[in-house]
This record gives sequence, structure tokens and C-alpha cells, in this order.
Amino acid sequence: MRMRKLGDTGLLVSEICLGAMTFGGGEGIWNAIGKMDQPTVDGLVKDAIDRGVNFFDTANVYSAGRSESLLGQAFRNLGLARDQFVLATKVLGRMGPGVNQLGLSRYHILQSIDASLERLQLDHIDLYQIHGQDPLTPIEETLDALDDCVRAGKVRYIGVSNHAAWQIAKALGISERRGFARFQSVQAYYSLAGRDLEREIIPLARDQRLAILPWSPLAGGFLTGKFSREGKTPQDARRSNFDFPPIDRERAFRIIDAARPIAEAHDASVARVALAWLLHQPAVTSVIIGAKTREQLLDNLASVDLALTSQELATLGSVSALPPEYPGWMLERMSADRAAMIK
Repeated sequence: MRMRKLGDTGLLVSEICLGAMTFGGGEGIWNAIGKMDQPTVDGLVKDAIDRGVNFFDTANVYSAGRSESLLGQAFRNLGLARDQFVLATKVLGRMGPGVNQLGLSRYHILQSIDASLERLQLDHIDLYQIHGQDPLTPIEETLDALDDCVRAGKVRYIGVSNHAAWQIAKALGISERRGFARFQSVQAYYSLAGRDLEREIIPLARDQRLAILPWSPLAGGFLTGKFSREGKTPQDARRSNFDFPPIDRERAFRIIDAARPIAEAHDASVARVALAWLLHQPAVTSVIIGAKTREQLLDNLASVDLALTSQELATLGSVSALPPEYPGWMLERMSADRAAMIK
């Protein structure tokens, strides 16, 4: 397992991160996403640790806090020293019926950080991420509260998730001017079936030295190759009950058609090929995987050993390429002459 720097910090994280969204279960979408109990969680975390994973991601909203509780107890049950793992969690989602039990206000952030620490049974969180945008709270208030969490020793680094590039750039500018802790990572949807991140967010992240942490790298399970054009849907697949994230299915099927012979050539699964493609992308720091079974986890972890050839990468890149979009195609055209001078 290779280690990579988290953004512009000295913190090293494994190139695979075990996501805990499947831990817990409960009502609504959490029942469809996963129902992992404590013994199962302990086993998955141990398997990940044994294979070199040191990075774990959850959120307070996952299974209404139960995911954090199960993950924190797993660390305890396995006797892991605090400096042997990097823990990330998030804040934003509704944690109760009250009008202030959600969002990114100072009120909710300072209440949520203490609640997360209690559930996780930890004295600090390594990476505290805002889970999305709050249209009611000024970003200055959010950044000020996050900075206080860092200065209080409850958080080591902060990150952002599910934001537009302009919002991230604005926040970075405010942090620089005000002397606040800055975002070090961007957790966002990125997969062979969803490469929208490449238009604006990845160029921003590379310029500002932000880590890219892809979530749903298998497009909600679609890139496992278990779905068919004829409508066959695996009964145990998450998309059977929770069809997310949105994808262009025909385009995704073309990607799977291209990935299948590559998988056969490497005696690997289609899912492993899709994960390996992401691991080959230079902007990616750590790919967040989720698993319901030990078999799924071990297959996903094996992607770190799958070296795709330049031709295989070109094949996958071509079939999954984004359609040209303005201003991208115009910027490329207008800068081509100048860029050619240093080739």
C-alpha cells in the first residue's frame, strides 16, 4: 500500500481509504446502503489495517451517528494506537428534529464536533470536512468555527466536500486573508462513469495543492459489471434500492464493455480495473472504497497492485472522456501555440 501526502501537509495517508457509509443501517436510505454490525465492522477494519490502510472516512449523518460509533468502537476493540490511523469525518447533515441541528453555523459545528468525538471515543479528529454547502450560513462563519476547532486541538486538518470550484477558491482566499486554517482536501464524486471533476475542481486542486478524495469510485456499484442492458439488477446491489449517484447508463455500459477484456487480461474484476484507473490519475490522493463483505473489500484493496498499461489507460480514458464544453475547448485552442513552445 503506497502512502501519499494529504494536500499541502506532512500527513501521510494510504492511497485507499476505507469508507464507513455501510456501517450501521437504520431507516430509509441507510437500510439500503448497509447494515454492518460491530463484529462485521471489526473484521473489515482489521482486514484493511492488515493490508496497509491507515485512512478511514465516515460522517456524523451516516446512520444517524451509528457509523461513527461502530468505527470508533472497532479501533478500541482492535487495540489500535491513536497514531496508527487517520480518521476523517464530516459535518452538515441533520442530526435531530430541531431547526439548528443541521447546517454549517458556528452553533451546529461546535456542537457536532463534540458529539462526533464522543461517538468515536477519540480526543481529536484528523480531517474534519464540511459535507456540502449551507445556503443560510456565511462561509466566513463556517471557516471561523472550523479554525476554532483546530486551535482547540479537536481537529488537525479541515477539508471540503461537494462544493463547486468557485466556492472552494473563495473559501481558500478568505482563509488566507483571515489567517484561518485552510482546506487541505476535496472529497468529491469521481469515477470512470463520472469525470465532471476534471473540468474545474481538479485544476483548482492541483493549483492549490489540495488532496482529491474520490467517493463512490464505482458509481454506486454500477462499475462492478453486475448490471446488464437488459435490466438485470443484482438483488444485493445498493442501486436496486438507492439509485445514486446519477449516471448516463448507456455511457457507463460502454465503459464496462471496454473494461471487461482488460479485467480478463489481468485476471481481475471490472471493479478492480475501475479503481485502478482512478489510482493512476495523478490528481488523486486516496480513493474511498466501501464494502458490505470481506470478499468485496479484499477485491477492492487488490486494485493497488493492478498496473494498467498505457494502452489500457488510453482505452479507458477514451471511452469515458467528457464531451467538450466551453470554455474548456476555447481555452485549449487559444493557448495551444504558446503551450507548444516548451514541448
